[in-house]
Amino acid sequence: MNIIAWVVLGLLAGAIAKAIYPGYQSGGILATIVLGIIGAFVGGSLGVFFSTGTLALAAPSFSIPGLFVAVVGAMVAIFLWNLINRGRAV
Repeated sequence: MNIIAWVVLGLLAGAIAKAIYPGYQSGGILATIVLGIIGAFVGGSLGVFFSTGTLALAAPSFSIPGLFVAVVGAMVAIFLWNLINRGRAV
């Protein structure tokens, strides 16, 4: 998958995950794209792990199931991001 498809998948996954995830998430469009791309990798890797039992760095394809996996991974990435930034909020 080329880099433009990764950015589009990351943007879509990050935006959907931010809309679904409860509460306030800081960050603009760049943070949404980055968390979406990270989420695509997390979701793809978890999908490979649960289906084959081996841990491998993978990303989903640009399809509806791939988008679903990327959104779930982006929600995990947002959760972890909120855990890291919880202590920094004033």
